Amino acid sequence: MTDLEYLDRAEQLLLAVEQSCDRLNDDVDADIDAQRVGGLVTLVFPNKTQIVINQQKPLHEIWLAAKAGGFHYKFDGQCWKDTKGGGEFFENLSRFASAQGGLDLKFSAKLA
Repeated sequence: MTDLEYLDRAEQLLLAVEQSCDRLNDDVDADIDAQRVGGLVTLVFPNKTQIVINQQKPLHEIWLAAKAGGFHYKFDGQCWKDTKGGGEFFENLSRFASAQGGLDLKFSAKLA
């Protein structure tokens, strides 16, 4: 993957996270505050816990930090996969956000 391809894919991922937050706030009143600064998105839940998602440009990875731990994801041509075999980004984000937010939260890679 070239640097430009990485940046395009990473931007799509961060935008999908932001749009998922907007949808969840509307649909299930999740009250997730999504704060974006450049290549970093911080999700703040009502209980003040956070999930941080950021680009790691030199490595062509996306890093996610949650109460469950820290995870690194690489694009495999289809989706963003955990580099240690721990699953797909949006499935994991949904699980971590549900645990931290206390609601059934489903994040999606689909852009509006």
